[in-house]
Amino acid sequence: MGKLFLEVVTPARVVVSRDVDIMVAPGSEGEFGVLPGHVTFLTGIVPGELRYNAGSESASLAVTTGFAEVSGNKVSVLVDAAEKASEIDPDRVKRAMERAKERLSMDRSLKEINFMRAEAALKRAVARLKVIQKVK
Repeated sequence: MGKLFLEVVTPARVVVSRDVDIMVAPGSEGEFGVLPGHVTFLTGIVPGELRYNAGSESASLAVTTGFAEVSGNKVSVLVDAAEKASEIDPDRVKRAMERAKERLSMDRSLKEINFMRAEAALKRAVARLKVIQKVK
């Protein structure tokens, strides 16, 4: 079987640009995997863990919202943010998670609390923790 070229790009940088054997990402309709020869498609990306294998190497990234395009043997993932485990500060993630949980536990009638934003922050924090826990 051939290789799949994976590119993960944020507005700030190219996070991954390499040949891989398989890529699994959190899509808007659920987690999906891509192997070489996959059918062409476009999907939304939601906060979660993006995983890939290249030979005996396995890696994970925490990603936020964006899009993924599969075309030929290339996967382009364009997201607002993507972080490798080594780039994530566990203490900062735990504080962000606590803040988000606190906001989500408040009365839903409060106008000054943006509950959608707090929910998105919680999802990002969960994804980031999942990625760093794999490295431990």
